[in-house]
Amino acid sequence: MAAVEADRDPSSVLCSEFLNFSARGTASQWLAAADLQQEVYRHLAMYVPRILCLGGGGREEQREELACQLLLLAPLEWLLLGKEPAAGLAQLQENNQPSPLCGHVFKVGEPTYSCRECAADPTCVLCMQCFLGSVHKNHRYRMTTSGGGGFCDCGDAEAWKRGPYCQKHTPTDNSRDTDEDPVLLLPADLVDRCYSIFSIILKYAVDLLTWEQEDQLPAGLEPPERGDTYYCMLFNDEVHTYEQVIYTLQKAVNCSQKEAVNFATTVDRDGRKSVRYGDFQFCEQAKSVIVRNTSRQSKPLRVQVMHSSVVAHQCFALKALSWLGHIIQYSDGLRRILCQVGLQKSSEGENSSLVDRLMLNDSKMWKGARNIYHQLLMNSLLMDLKYKKIFAIQFSYERLQSDYVKDDHDREFSITDLSVQIFTVPSLARMLMVEENLMTTIIRTFVDHLRHRDLQGRFQFDRYTAQQAFKFGRVQSLIGDLKYVLISCPSEWSDQLRLKFLEGLDAFLELLKCMQGMDPVVRQVGQHIEMEPEWEAAFTLQMKLTHIISMIQEWCSTDERVLIEAYKKCLSALSHCHNSLPDGEQPISLSLAGHCVETYRYQVSQDKVSIHLPVCRLLAGLHVLLSRTEVASRSPEQLPLGELSPPLLIELPLRCLVLCAQVHAGMWRRNGFSLINQIYYYHNVKCRVEMFDKDIIMLQAGASMMDPNHFLMIVLSRFELFHIFSSGDVRKRYREANKDVAQQNNTLIEEMLHLIIMVIGERYIAGVGQVEPFDEVRREIIHQLSIRPMAHSELVKALPENGNKETGLERVIDSVALFKKPGVTGRGLYELRPDWNRNFNLYFYHYSRADQSKAEEAQRKLRRQNGEDTALPPPLPPPLCPLFGSLVNLLQCDVLLAIEGAVLQWAVEPSGGGWTESMLQRVLHLVGMALLEEQQQLENSNGDDDVTFNYTCKITRPGEAPSPSGSVLALLESLQNAPHLEVHKDMITWILKVNMVRDKDKAERKRKAEMARLRREKIMAQMSEMQKHFINENKELFQQSLEELEASTPPSLELTCVSQVCVGPRRVGGAEQRQLVTCILCQEEQEVRGHGRAMVLAAFVQRSTVLSKNRHHNLPDPEHHDPVFMHPDLSLGIHTASCGHIMHATCWQRYFEAVQLKEQRRQQRLRGHTSYDVENGEFLCPLCECLRNTVIPLLLEAWLKTTNQQIAALHFSHRKQSDGHCDVTVFPRNPFSSSISEMITTFSMSAYKVGLKVNPNEQDHRVPVLSWSTCAYTIQSIERLLMDEDKPLFGSLPCRQDDCLSSLTRFSSACWTAAPLKTVHTHFIRLFAALIPDSQVQNTPCVLDIDMFHLLVYTVLSYSSVHSLDQSGRSVVDSAHLHLLHLVTVAHLVQILLTSNTEEVSMDQDNEGSEEEEAAICQLYSTLRKHLDSVLPKVSSGWQLWRCVKTGVLPFLRAAALFFHYLNSTALPADLLGPGQWEALCSYLSLPPNLLQLHHSHRTLLEPLIHRFPRESNRLIELPEDYSVLINQASSFTCPRSGGDKSRAPTLCLVCGSMLCSQSYCCQTEVDGEDVGACTAHTFTCGAGLGLFLRVRESQVLFLAGKTKGCFYPPPYLDDYGETDQGLKRGNPLHLCSERYRKIERLWRQHSIAEVIGHAQEANQTLVAIDWQHL
Repeated sequence: MAAVEADRDPSSVLCSEFLNFSARGTASQWLAAADLQQEVYRHLAMYVPRILCLGGGGREEQREELACQLLLLAPLEWLLLGKEPAAGLAQLQENNQPSPLCGHVFKVGEPTYSCRECAADPTCVLCMQCFLGSVHKNHRYRMTTSGGGGFCDCGDAEAWKRGPYCQKHTPTDNSRDTDEDPVLLLPADLVDRCYSIFSIILKYAVDLLTWEQEDQLPAGLEPPERGDTYYCMLFNDEVHTYEQVIYTLQKAVNCSQKEAVNFATTVDRDGRKSVRYGDFQFCEQAKSVIVRNTSRQSKPLRVQVMHSSVVAHQCFALKALSWLGHIIQYSDGLRRILCQVGLQKSSEGENSSLVDRLMLNDSKMWKGARNIYHQLLMNSLLMDLKYKKIFAIQFSYERLQSDYVKDDHDREFSITDLSVQIFTVPSLARMLMVEENLMTTIIRTFVDHLRHRDLQGRFQFDRYTAQQAFKFGRVQSLIGDLKYVLISCPSEWSDQLRLKFLEGLDAFLELLKCMQGMDPVVRQVGQHIEMEPEWEAAFTLQMKLTHIISMIQEWCSTDERVLIEAYKKCLSALSHCHNSLPDGEQPISLSLAGHCVETYRYQVSQDKVSIHLPVCRLLAGLHVLLSRTEVASRSPEQLPLGELSPPLLIELPLRCLVLCAQVHAGMWRRNGFSLINQIYYYHNVKCRVEMFDKDIIMLQAGASMMDPNHFLMIVLSRFELFHIFSSGDVRKRYREANKDVAQQNNTLIEEMLHLIIMVIGERYIAGVGQVEPFDEVRREIIHQLSIRPMAHSELVKALPENGNKETGLERVIDSVALFKKPGVTGRGLYELRPDWNRNFNLYFYHYSRADQSKAEEAQRKLRRQNGEDTALPPPLPPPLCPLFGSLVNLLQCDVLLAIEGAVLQWAVEPSGGGWTESMLQRVLHLVGMALLEEQQQLENSNGDDDVTFNYTCKITRPGEAPSPSGSVLALLESLQNAPHLEVHKDMITWILKVNMVRDKDKAERKRKAEMARLRREKIMAQMSEMQKHFINENKELFQQSLEELEASTPPSLELTCVSQVCVGPRRVGGAEQRQLVTCILCQEEQEVRGHGRAMVLAAFVQRSTVLSKNRHHNLPDPEHHDPVFMHPDLSLGIHTASCGHIMHATCWQRYFEAVQLKEQRRQQRLRGHTSYDVENGEFLCPLCECLRNTVIPLLLEAWLKTTNQQIAALHFSHRKQSDGHCDVTVFPRNPFSSSISEMITTFSMSAYKVGLKVNPNEQDHRVPVLSWSTCAYTIQSIERLLMDEDKPLFGSLPCRQDDCLSSLTRFSSACWTAAPLKTVHTHFIRLFAALIPDSQVQNTPCVLDIDMFHLLVYTVLSYSSVHSLDQSGRSVVDSAHLHLLHLVTVAHLVQILLTSNTEEVSMDQDNEGSEEEEAAICQLYSTLRKHLDSVLPKVSSGWQLWRCVKTGVLPFLRAAALFFHYLNSTALPADLLGPGQWEALCSYLSLPPNLLQLHHSHRTLLEPLIHRFPRESNRLIELPEDYSVLINQASSFTCPRSGGDKSRAPTLCLVCGSMLCSQSYCCQTEVDGEDVGACTAHTFTCGAGLGLFLRVRESQVLFLAGKTKGCFYPPPYLDDYGETDQGLKRGNPLHLCSERYRKIERLWRQHSIAEVIGHAQEANQTLVAIDWQHL
């Protein structure tokens, strides 16, 4: 402790120095000094350790800040400016001519905007201010949240194709020329002082941040007196988890859990934190514990014991850097000087400038230090265009990258992250490419880090250690940098650029050569593979490189010379790869259909084969470019086309495609999942552009350069099908004895035919066919929408993105599809416009098998609906480019005709497993393609030309030598009517029709149509006959149902003549109907009777604040809360809901016991939550699985009346009862059977338990009150719902709510039977005293503090118990109810008048109030004023008052009508089935329409507490229309607990609008002894345990109920395509959809949130496992 004591003293000494210190004096002293650095250092050495890091308890941050500013920074500012700092800085800023760059550095979570139309690349972003002032807000833009770091590119002309400036940053006439030196604008003496101060301070900071000794300081900074005070510093790493650090700290420095959490949070945020202060020994001991505890699994946490003066100077170094960043904001001249100081080389030579030293030590620094100096570099070097270039050259790439790969911090904390700021500037990137050979450097650095190779020099990823896998993950950031360099193509090329780009291409080909053939596979025969081989790393690499390969092709396409050179280089790389193929392959010769070809023996099913062929695929890409740019046709002499050996070109891609076919045919099953996954990715949209698509192109290129017969024979041979088609008599079908082999061969033939279709027909690539990229995207969309209508996001996922994350979808979509807006659920869908259906190609090459069959089904269905035939012929193909022109000859070559002939021949006989229908379908497709091709050639030829393509004459002549069968055409004709080919009939007919388009055909069609019509008529006649027959047979049935219909209509009409009343002596009781119900568990029917077996309704009771007008109300203390009077702010109610399903009480008890038992067993097996909490009495309704926690007993009201007559009661006078209370010994017998009484108690206990959050206690006098309370509150909330949705009061409730209300009201009227009579009597006396003052009753609340509807319900229901003491009849009860209603209504009128505010009433007077009403109301009002000594304002006109009163009292009357309707089960009043009318309502309640005729009884009133009537319905908060407004609010929201730190998961409460810091340790609080997150804690104060939140960064709604239940719900924000974007992944602008928000609001107001959560958790078990309480 001595150390700490010693520290207390200097602080007081410091205070006196503080007062005597003059910053100005010190500055002038320094100015006179000979050696400025020495003076400044001496000052720092003296003061820094005395101001900063004084150990002890909480460091006082404000005090430190102030002292630093006054004692350390102020003298520097005086010295720099030579005058009072504030004035000096203001003057600097005034004289400054700022550059147009915005340079706003983004905070974490701040919204950033990128324009999809104008940004040079996706990294060009604007801050919100610049965006709103720019032209881009009307373009298509993408909105994302920043991860922190990075800055706004507004004002950078290179970042934008157009509109680079917002209004604020548009250059003006007086803004300086960018090449002019801003330093020249500053006074010379200021410039000199600035140089010296900046170099001293920057050197000081750099020295300290790169300082490695733990208890020495750099020369000149040793403190005058040195104490033995040390810090134990804990550093952040990305290896250990929060939990490990917290646990270790608790052991090492014995702190509480809370403190350890704070330590861990700070370490994670700032990168380091002192966890102990004291002498060396004391700190060393903590260090050893930490190291020992964390070194078990991995390397230990980094801990250093540092002298307190070193820590103090390091802290000040960071403050000094921030200060520099702050000062240079005032003037571009100062910024330029700082840049010069930072980049100045010192005498030590290479990499010696201050900035270099910082960068090279980057990976040794802690997070906080890195962040601050990166920020400074951004504010200085990157904002000054001249120095940005110099910095870019000094950004020593290889060294920094290798540091980064060894470091364990994320990329965003590494200096290498600045590469995105440099390489994305095209001019800088080109300069670095030419001068520093950047492209080659990046690729070489990358290849160097991947050392593992096999014998052929290919990458080998299979046996990776964890360390290497981690390294591989980090090395991938290099590919990202390469992407930045290549992202924008050069518009003009210099010779230097060509040279360096081709050098880079050489390096890139070296990389691809290492990938060519990696991860080869061999087919497993016999037994299954033992270990799944590693395949993901190779595909990760492939995916990362996909964009780079595409970009390199784009670069090549912009310059002919580069393209030709690249093509040559790529070709030689490929031949180099071919030479390394094993030589042992024997040549063989194949002959078929009179042709002969030489190839060699190779079988995919036996030899090694690899799916990775990047060199081949790059060559294919370049080959297409030669065709597209027409270089091939213009200057063929420059190209090595003669050196190409087509069989070699097609060899590897063909093997790859055969591998896919064999995997489909099930020949590789024993190779496990890794191969299936590889094939999946090979076709997947992420990889296919540079994999599968390029393989098809390579086959097309090869086929167009060789004899089509030879090409097909090689294909047959590789598919291992040659023997089938070359056998002596091929028509007899090569029959396999083995069924499996036959099936495999069938699949292979199908796949091979499909491949031929693709090779001939896939021409939608610019360069293969004569099309534009536009057509290619359009075709993709047509085929996606042919499967089914799709949402925008699905379409985007189905299309390949380019390097700029664009798919080209928007330009095309509207021309081919119609958009259908979504309703309240679901999402917007695009549907294909019908005229594009003719472009559908069944064998589209990007269809998966599932897609193909769905599309085929959908298209056939569509054609049937339109009454067309169901043939799906091939669409018209676009013409081929000259280089690929000879592809069409494949269609008419002998080998293909032989294959087609063979398949058709087999198809003559029904299949015995010898051929398949899809095989035939493919052959028909090929025949169709050939006919269309011929038709196009005929149309395009001008008569005299020799048409080379004459398919028709080839298919009409009979087959040649080996197969003496009929011609293809003859076979087709014979197949046309084969019964087993019904499905294909339409297609065959189509082919024959195309073949002979004649009149005969038309006549034929007419005849068919006629036949079809006759057939239809005949069928219709038959059906109508059958119908008549049926009705005659069942005549009685029909008659009966009609009579019933007639009978059921009239009575309801007759009733309306008598006006109906639901309360008072005049009321008409409902017919005493017997109520028969069925138990959902045992299916028995039973009548509801008071003495029968109890029947119950499943119900859910919850606390609610939905109607609350006061959310800051603290929750009542459960033990002492008195619920007899409900305050009008309704701050906490109890709501009951039911699903209306009825059970026997006994059945329900058995069911619930079973649930409990099951739960006990489950808890022993696996700990975890279910969606319901059995300990709290929750269960799922056995029928609808809604969450329930109690049951309401079903009682019959009519029966109660007769009992009442038997029981009897006195028409009481209030006084007599309270005097003679003790004499009354008549206890009425309980009118209910024991089982019903038991259920009454059950429900009363539930309401009590939930309402007060206490343990059940049947003796508590508050039990009946809570049961009445839930009845009143539920009626009130339902009345509000009906009112707000403009529905009539009666007749519009769903039956489950209707049943619930009637059971609840009847239950409440009977629940007094379960409580001691005396209790209920006392309640009644207290309640009545609130209306009629009574001297004997104490503490009655003021009339304004009572919610009148609750009062009405309580008095009416408690009255039954009082009444039970007398012998008179039911009419007494009724008149008593009516009197109570009158009393309460008058009280409510008084309430309204006392709180009325007539100014707000609209001024248009309508004559709704009669003279008499106005007079009466004025009279009552003046009486009130008299009693209140004129506290109330004078009111001029009576009608305003009357209007006020009417609107105020309406909700009360509506609720009362509902209550009495259910209490007395009267019939529904017909006039209230429509929109609510005042007179009908009054008469139903037997009140006079002029309420003021009710007798007023005056009473003393206390001063008013204003609660306006009618109460406004609560709504959820208003949300902004544009989502980015919310994101912006959230990004400026700081965590309320961890001083100014940004919250990671800001979450908005939709009920009250508070922003909370969710899901973080810092804001956890204790509720009922358990740590819960901010949202959960908020639900208890704002929503009685229920919460609705919007998680702003995730764009999702969160529902919480209690601590263990929650679910996510789709947000009410949609993009223009009618979709939500949960997680903000797509970045489309989002706008509020008010219908969806209303729907969420309705769920909340109907109290259905708990139900939604229950259903969600039942449906999705993963939701149950989430720790909701931590959110």
